[in-house]
Amino acid sequence: MSATTTMRVPHLGGITAGYRMSGDKYDATKPTSVLINSMCTTVSLFDEMFANTRLRDTMNLLAIEPLGHGATSCPSEHFTYWDSAIMALQVLEYLGIDKAFALGASQGGWIVVRMALLAPDRILGLLPTGTSMDTESEDSRSKGAWDPKPLLIPFVEKWCSMTPTPDFVIDDVWCGMVADLGFPKTFSEKQLQFWNSTLKSVYNGDKGRKKAKGALVCLLERDGLLLRIRDIKCPVYWLQGTQDIPFGVILAKEQIRLFTSSEEARLDIIEGGSHYLNASNPIEVADKLLELVKNYTQV
Repeated sequence: MSATTTMRVPHLGGITAGYRMSGDKYDATKPTSVLINSMCTTVSLFDEMFANTRLRDTMNLLAIEPLGHGATSCPSEHFTYWDSAIMALQVLEYLGIDKAFALGASQGGWIVVRMALLAPDRILGLLPTGTSMDTESEDSRSKGAWDPKPLLIPFVEKWCSMTPTPDFVIDDVWCGMVADLGFPKTFSEKQLQFWNSTLKSVYNGDKGRKKAKGALVCLLERDGLLLRIRDIKCPVYWLQGTQDIPFGVILAKEQIRLFTSSEEARLDIIEGGSHYLNASNPIEVADKLLELVKNYTQV
């Protein structure tokens, strides 16, 4: 399911941002960790983190759905990951949260790194998972990254329409592809059906079609970060699974070394971990977030 709480922030003419926070309200006595979900998922990707009492006792958890996802919407059909980063920073500001750690899954990794680039004094540490700091360049593809354009551009074409599409519902082919690329092979039929139903509830009707197209164009047209991440100064704890279909592990091993200004830059390879590590290895992700927050929270 999508976030059940929203707020309006000013970027792009007024974004309605979907979010979920642990506890009844922000607890200023605890550090905060922002959680940004992967492509075509929602705040529900972090359900096991919200259920983790060790995490909740240590920090505020704030999951934010990026543009093109969940309950988040805006007047513009076109947006970038920079826009989602600005939106997330505005959500923090409106909640009265000055500084935070940030975890991002897949595309969420691109967003949280952008948050740290745009507001280096506000992001205390990064935990990207199942991601890459490059586009799917020729170099990246030669090192195990996927080539999404031949696979995904036909969906963009199919989701374009000059007339309203009130009966649009995202199809089972797309839902199955999201599952195959992101979720572990051990997922139960019940778990797969949950995400199938979630996607169909988010991406339906004319607004849902435009939201799906906008999210996909954002992914396909994104810019890389390889020449920017040298400017990241906060610690970076990166997790990558050995069963990550889109990106593999070679790129992560190379790119972690590009965080040359970071206070600490570490990569952990999760054996058997899928692209959406929160789904395949929630305990390992939670443990690493706890380690990051405890190591870099000033008492």
